[in-house]
Amino acid sequence: MSSSRPVWDEGPAMTHAALAGDVHADLCVIGLGGSGLTCVREALRLGARVVGIDAACVGGGAAGRNGGFLLAGLAHFHHDAVARYGRARARTLYHHTREELDRIAMDTPDGVVRNGSLRIAESDDEMIDCHAHLAALRADGFEAEEYSGAEGRGLLITGDGSFQPLTRCHALAALAVREGAMLHEQSPALAIDTALVRTTHGRVHCRHVVIAVDGGLERVLPELAPRVRSARLQMLATAPVPAVQVPRPVYARWGYDYWQQRPDGAIALGGCRDVGGQSEWTTDATPTVEVQLALERRLRRLLGVDAAITHRWAAIVGYTPDGLPVVGEIRPGIWALGGYSGTGNVVGALLGRGVARALYASDASIVRAFSAC
Repeated sequence: MSSSRPVWDEGPAMTHAALAGDVHADLCVIGLGGSGLTCVREALRLGARVVGIDAACVGGGAAGRNGGFLLAGLAHFHHDAVARYGRARARTLYHHTREELDRIAMDTPDGVVRNGSLRIAESDDEMIDCHAHLAALRADGFEAEEYSGAEGRGLLITGDGSFQPLTRCHALAALAVREGAMLHEQSPALAIDTALVRTTHGRVHCRHVVIAVDGGLERVLPELAPRVRSARLQMLATAPVPAVQVPRPVYARWGYDYWQQRPDGAIALGGCRDVGGQSEWTTDATPTVEVQLALERRLRRLLGVDAAITHRWAAIVGYTPDGLPVVGEIRPGIWALGGYSGTGNVVGALLGRGVARALYASDASIVRAFSAC
């Protein structure tokens, strides 16, 4: 029987008591995943008093349940981003994410591996698209090269990498507490108003609120429903497979499928969202038979892995129609960030930092880069 916990959940972490009573701060951050915790730490560094709350626990959402990829850029491949947003803007956004990826590796080095990522083509059309992808990266000065190896043919994008996402969330939370943040788990935001956030047993009085929620963001702020839509991403993991070597994370089939090998040799494989069709547009994080069977077929037939499946899980993430995340002041004093379209590990951290800088350093350059028309 496989576990419903993500493979990254390797044991107990620091617990944070639920909020009780009234507290006062400059900033209340709602959502203690990678983006929220990065926002907390950057605001602390800039001199703010910060309270962070989460309806569940640190890294309990997609931040601790994703595929563990660290990729520069946005959800669209770089040549598609150039076509959609213009070359100058696409280059700027990619550059910002590369810088943030460097910060992630420096801030929480444990478990981060920077040996590139692969995009593998599974058809002639996809290989042609890989060539266009490579040309766009090189035209803007980003390192990449053609690849042919055991995984197949495609691109090797240097500088990318992989990590243990839940370990990073726990490390960021521990650092934030040492730096002076007040963090509270099991504290759902029942009402969010300018200068006041009410939870089940407490209230946060503050000047600003940042809602750092990816999946389900449109439920927290209904006015964002036209801009972001939640979807379920499913994964599975195996027992260690010493006979198989996957030295770097792999994207395949136009990015619909992805996998990496953990340091212990286990394979973590996700994707096949298209197999589930419209039913995957949901906020229900329960794995489904249809998608899990499709993942298992890829694992057995295409990857040649016959090890036992030990974990099956899902996460809820937000998608936007144009592939650009949501970031900005949605109501007076209330900011939101989310809708990373499946690539939130780097972009989310970058925008958490960017919002904190906009609020406490009068530097809105990162926010403007993502939110400008």
